[in-house]
Amino acid sequence: MKRIIILGDGMADLPVERLGGKTLLQYAHKPMMDQLAREGRCGRLVTVPEGFPPGSEVANTAILGYDLNKVYEGRGPLEAASIGYEMADDDFAIRCNIITLEDGKIITHNGGNLETDDARVLIDYLNEHLAKPINEREGCERVKFITGIQYRHLLVIKGGNKHIICAPPHDHPNEPWRPLLVKPEEGLAGSDFVAAKETADLINEMILRSQELLVKHPYNLAKAAKGERQANSIWPWSGGYRPSMETLMEQYPEIKSGTVISAVDLIQGIGKYAGLRIVKVPGATGLADTNYEGKAQAAIDALEHDDFVFVHVEASDEAGHDGDLELKLKTIEYLDQRLIAPIYNTVKDQDVCIAVLPDHLTPVEQRIHVGQPVPFLIWHRGIEPDSVQQYDEVSCVSGAYSLLKLNEFMKTFMSL
Repeated sequence: MKRIIILGDGMADLPVERLGGKTLLQYAHKPMMDQLAREGRCGRLVTVPEGFPPGSEVANTAILGYDLNKVYEGRGPLEAASIGYEMADDDFAIRCNIITLEDGKIITHNGGNLETDDARVLIDYLNEHLAKPINEREGCERVKFITGIQYRHLLVIKGGNKHIICAPPHDHPNEPWRPLLVKPEEGLAGSDFVAAKETADLINEMILRSQELLVKHPYNLAKAAKGERQANSIWPWSGGYRPSMETLMEQYPEIKSGTVISAVDLIQGIGKYAGLRIVKVPGATGLADTNYEGKAQAAIDALEHDDFVFVHVEASDEAGHDGDLELKLKTIEYLDQRLIAPIYNTVKDQDVCIAVLPDHLTPVEQRIHVGQPVPFLIWHRGIEPDSVQQYDEVSCVSGAYSLLKLNEFMKTFMSL
C-alpha cells in the first residue's frame, strides 16, 4: 500500500463567536474532507511533546514519527538543509525572519509579505553592511546571512551557542519588541553562561544594527513613501546545531522511496533529513495564492513511483497569523477542492492510504500557534468507517482512533 499525508499547516482553530461558536473547520465548505471522514476513520493527535514550543518544526517532525528529545535542534539547521547549506561542526544555524516593526512593536512576522526577490536584495545588503563589519572586527568569518524563501532566511554563527532564549515573532504580534530580545537560558553557569551570553549579545547587536540599516534601504524608503509596511528588522530565532536523524526508510521497511512537496524551506529541510526527495512546484508560494493544482499533480505523479508522499500547504497558517478569518476559511476550502479532491479522484480505486491533518492550531483570534490536539482522518479502500460524519476538531473526538500521541500516528498509519 502506498501512503500520502496531506497537511494543512495551522488549519485547526478554536470556536469563533463570529461563526456562531463554530471552528473554521466546522464552518467551512469542505465536502471532500467530510466524505473522507465519513468513509474513513478519525481521531485526534498530540503533535507537540511536553516542554517543546508548538511550532511547525516540532509538530511536523513528530507527525513523521521522530522523537523530538533525540533529534530536535530548532528550525535553523532544518532550513539550512533545505537551502543546501552544509553545516560544519562548529556552525550554529538560526532561522532569521525579516519582520515589520512600528511604534516599538512587532506588527508582522513576514515583513509585509516580503517576496523572495526583494528579500535577496536585502540579505545581500545585510551581508555587506552588517555581517562584513562584524567579520572584520572578529578577524574571521564569524557571521553570514543566507537567503531563504520570502521572509524566512538563515543566520549562521561560527561557534555560536544554542542555549539562548529567542522569541518566535509570529507568537508576539502587536507586542513591544525590546523585552523579547535574546537572553541566555536560565540556570546556566560558568563558561556555559559566558558562551550563551556572548551569542545572545551578538544577535541583539545585529537586530539593532539591522534596524538602522534597513530603514535606509531604497526598498523600504519606497514602501514608506507609499504608506506600506516596511521590512525593517531582522529577527533570529530557533537555532541549533546539525541534527542526527534516521531516514524514514531506515525506520519503516514499507517505505522504499518518498517525496516531500512544500513551498516552505523548513518542511523541505525535515524532508531532506528524513531521506525524502524534495519536489518544488512552480507557483507554490506558502500563501493563499499558492499553486494548489500544481501540488496536487506533483503528489499524483510522485505516487506513481514512491511509496510515501508528504504534501504540506502553509496557507492556513499564514492566514491565521494575520488574523484574517475570511482568508483562512478560503484556504481550507481551497485545500479541500483544489488539492485533496483531485488527488482522491485519481487514486480512489488504487491501493493508496490517505491521511489529512494539520500540524497545530493557529487560531485567527489569537494569531499564534497553540499546541492542543489536532483532528486527523485516515482513509483507504475497504477501511471500516467509524461514526464520524464530518472532519473537524469536535467531531473527531469520537473517532475510532481516539487520542494518539506523537509517533503513535506514524506507527498507526504505517501499520495499515
